[in-house]
Amino acid sequence: MSTTSSATVGMTVTHRRYVPYSHAHYAGNLVDGAYSLAAFGDVATEMCIRTDGDEGLFASYSDVQFRAPVRAGDVIEISATLVRVGRRSREMDFEVRVVGRGRPDRGASAAEVLDPPVVATSARGVVVVP
Repeated sequence: MSTTSSATVGMTVTHRRYVPYSHAHYAGNLVDGAYSLAAFGDVATEMCIRTDGDEGLFASYSDVQFRAPVRAGDVIEISATLVRVGRRSREMDFEVRVVGRGRPDRGASAAEVLDPPVVATSARGVVVVP
């Protein structure tokens, strides 16, 4: 375990992933809001590993906003940006952006890149590290 933190305000971690159809939960192939929150946990974990050599523990979310749907067949980009560094706490802004979307109306395997991406979910969260 690291004895000193390399946490720097402005540092960003980004993941991308495809949303499989097996994760659809609602009509219209929608996934639930918890899908974005789980993705936020993944980028926060990497952030803590990079800054503190520890996975950290999520303490809280605030200002969670579901702005647009996330659907099966989407390609999403999830980011965490460090906005405050405390002695043991790390506050981060999170965002899920849809960067690609399946287009079954055009064909069974049709898809398109979204330019600009659609912001689907945003939040602020706090993690603690030992």
